[in-house]
Amino acid sequence: MKKIAILGSTGSIGTQTLDVVRSNSDCQAVALAAGSNVIKMEEQIREFHPSLVAMWTEEAASDLRTRIADLDVKVVSGMEGLLEVAAVPQSEVLVTAIVGMIGIKPTIAAIEAGKDIALANKETLVTAGHIIMPLARECGAAILPVDSEHSAIFQSMSVDGRVSAEKAAAEQVCAGGTGKKACIEKILLTASGGPFRGRTRQQLADIRVEDALRHPNWSMGPKVTIDSSTLVNKGLEVMEAKWLFGVELDKIQVVVHPQSIIHSAVQYTDGAIIAQMGIPDMKLPIQYALFYPERRYLGGKRVDLFELGQLTFERPDTKVFPGLALAYRAAETGGSMPTVFNAANEKAVALFLEGKIPYLGIGELIEKAMDQHHLIANPTVEDILAVEQQTYEYMQEGLSCK
Repeated sequence: MKKIAILGSTGSIGTQTLDVVRSNSDCQAVALAAGSNVIKMEEQIREFHPSLVAMWTEEAASDLRTRIADLDVKVVSGMEGLLEVAAVPQSEVLVTAIVGMIGIKPTIAAIEAGKDIALANKETLVTAGHIIMPLARECGAAILPVDSEHSAIFQSMSVDGRVSAEKAAAEQVCAGGTGKKACIEKILLTASGGPFRGRTRQQLADIRVEDALRHPNWSMGPKVTIDSSTLVNKGLEVMEAKWLFGVELDKIQVVVHPQSIIHSAVQYTDGAIIAQMGIPDMKLPIQYALFYPERRYLGGKRVDLFELGQLTFERPDTKVFPGLALAYRAAETGGSMPTVFNAANEKAVALFLEGKIPYLGIGELIEKAMDQHHLIANPTVEDILAVEQQTYEYMQEGLSCK
């Protein structure tokens, strides 16, 4: 029986993870955590029977306790609750489907408790990759990507046995190679281009929230959907790939592929490109991470190459969508700058969703926050969380002064 814990069980990735659990009788969700969606959590508890559940606020936890008073389930709250779920003794794998830097401490707790990590929380590696990856190596924890693109890269490496993404990359060594990852010439990280691909900045000036939430290919939560439209999401994925696979930034190339059939690829030094293809469906990378290296049946539509007809590719337009260029700048600077990039984007997206800033204001606010930041070269977890809060405050003060 594969026993898992899920952070963010009521969100998009969390609910799709439970779809996978539902379809596999030898998989059990032993612990769940969510923000404030008490009604959805109650439904999940009654169907999946976890022994431990965490809600972010004590108010939500108290409400949930009342609703499930007839069940023998422990309900906890806050960061302490998340840490308890992350390290629950019964689980083997922690699925980090929670959004934001709130996922860093629980991921560390899970690694230290000997859990493998099915990683769907970009921010953990974007802001704390220099802490997470060495700790995972030290503790022997496998970091298994759940993001569609990183899963595709992982699958394109075809390593037998349950190993981390970093170890899979390290084993791609050519005969006569010069060392670690000598065979990998380039990672080709695909992007759909989002709903505004091909538009000019002038055409983006009056974009409404409902327009930005209309992704052409993927079903995701509001924040990630907005990030996809600005290409910030792809920038975060570039930073994540750097840490996951231990490659330099100049070996990660973003390729706009509107059909979202090739989910990403690896180009090797002999010229071969190995790619993973499939219908856009997050359940595939989720299931692959949970049961890797085993491949299991997954229902749903298949790619029909005759029906598809053609696949197209374009260079990303970083002038119209500056979020990607800013992400590369943050990654190249390193230290605490990726935290500023991420925190500024989180706040800017929230402000856009609330109707307080225009769509193009997202990139503008990120750049301003990065320009004013005093770099910390090797930040601790406490430094990262402090920089996050300082960035939030800077952006709120700037908005108040307008």
